[in-house]
Amino acid sequence: MSEQTEIRSTERPLPPDPAAPAKPDSAVIRDALGVGVAVGLSGFAFGVTSAGAGLSLLQTCALSLLVFTGASQFALVGALAAGGNPLTAAAGAFFLGARNAFYGLRLSAVLGYRATVKPLAAHWVIDETTAVTLAQPDRRSARLGFTVTGLTLYALWNLTTFVGALGAGALGDTDAWGLDAASPAVFLALLAPMLRTAVERVAAGLAVVLVMVTLPLLPTGVPVLLSALAAPAVLVVQGRRDRATKNRTATGKDRS
Repeated sequence: MSEQTEIRSTERPLPPDPAAPAKPDSAVIRDALGVGVAVGLSGFAFGVTSAGAGLSLLQTCALSLLVFTGASQFALVGALAAGGNPLTAAAGAFFLGARNAFYGLRLSAVLGYRATVKPLAAHWVIDETTAVTLAQPDRRSARLGFTVTGLTLYALWNLTTFVGALGAGALGDTDAWGLDAASPAVFLALLAPMLRTAVERVAAGLAVVLVMVTLPLLPTGVPVLLSALAAPAVLVVQGRRDRATKNRTATGKDRS
């Protein structure tokens, strides 16, 4: 009996199974569905706003099917509704959506899809899928989160866009309902937790200031383009500060 007790006390626990997921699939799916459903319902607001801006049902649905990035879609129809030049409106929407290219660079390494799958997955690289994917602890969970979020959001966004555009006439003035603020509000809610460093917060704050100051002065769509200058401006200032700090540190070491 004593020998058995000694043997048992010296046994080491088995290592965890490397094939076992670090996060249950049910938890990943629950989080992905929560984001997909919550944001997908705001497609209704886009459909109504787009129809109110004068776009046809076909044009509205084509934007959701082919563009599929809410902030850019709202920026485009908002600029058109305000009487902005179509080229300026398209340029503002394009530069606003360019952030998805940077998301794609990060997600490409995380998801590890084959080259044949990447062009299809790229269409779903948006704020919401990026947020859910990067929150996962391993590649398997990241792929599951990306797929469920993308599929849910794409299907629901396009369905509610269609319903919203059809029912726009019954709602009347969309500005009175405040539906044009739905997508920007969702975008800010997703963006705020990601602003973790002082540099990121300063860049976001400067972008807001640029838009607010130039909005009454410049044509519709141009303030959005100018706000993109906030990030490089802050990075330049931060780079100079870092170099100055290194120079002071090096000078102090030389004197010592």
